[in-house]
Amino acid sequence: MPITDAFAPRLFNGQTVLITGGTSGIGLACARAFRDLGADVTATGAREPERMRAADDETNAGISFTVLDVRGGRSIDHLLTQFNRLDVLVNAAGVIRRDMEHDPEVFADVISVNLTGAMRVCSAAKAKLLETKGSVVNVASMLTFFGGPRVPAYSASKGGVGQLTKSLAAAWAADGIRVNAVAPGWIATPLTQALQDDPERSRPILSRTPMGRWGTPEEVAGGAIFLASPAARFVTGAILAIDGGYLTM
Repeated sequence: MPITDAFAPRLFNGQTVLITGGTSGIGLACARAFRDLGADVTATGAREPERMRAADDETNAGISFTVLDVRGGRSIDHLLTQFNRLDVLVNAAGVIRRDMEHDPEVFADVISVNLTGAMRVCSAAKAKLLETKGSVVNVASMLTFFGGPRVPAYSASKGGVGQLTKSLAAAWAADGIRVNAVAPGWIATPLTQALQDDPERSRPILSRTPMGRWGTPEEVAGGAIFLASPAARFVTGAILAIDGGYLTM
């Protein structure tokens, strides 16, 4: 059953959704889910080839794709001026540089995209979210809770995303803006393809996951839909693990 079948049809009819990092993986799954529930969706990618690839895919019909580098404040501000309203912001833009992140320059760049980039977009979007009493869904990670020896910057950035989520939730609650996060476990995306294809590396992941399988981007999107929906109207500052039970072990 498609994830969107679990929600009321046209749940987000008349609403506008912006998804950064929405040209592939979890971000794209979120874009499709919001579209299928009636939202007007804009999804961004860091480079033109990403945008073109997503825009040319017929399964993405109805989603507007644009280029956005979340490291640039001016480009973010320019994009937000094009929105008449904004009801939901999903921060899914992210990079990972395995084994390279011990280099301070690489470390700083990963932080700039994954953590500071999320803050840049949140800050630029706040005025429009205030008008609609909208919500933010950040994409955190299992590495919000654990360290990663090969990815110190990614781990630090996702730990920061968790604290950013809680901090903005507390700061913006009086304005009627909710801020939550999803924390995906091991999800079958292009970023994890090498792990999926390597039995020696995937075996310990699956053995620790009580549900015994990789998750799907669509299952993470379901969590984002819930957090942005009226069903979560008294939920803010939450970090929703979508991990098949990984955190329980």
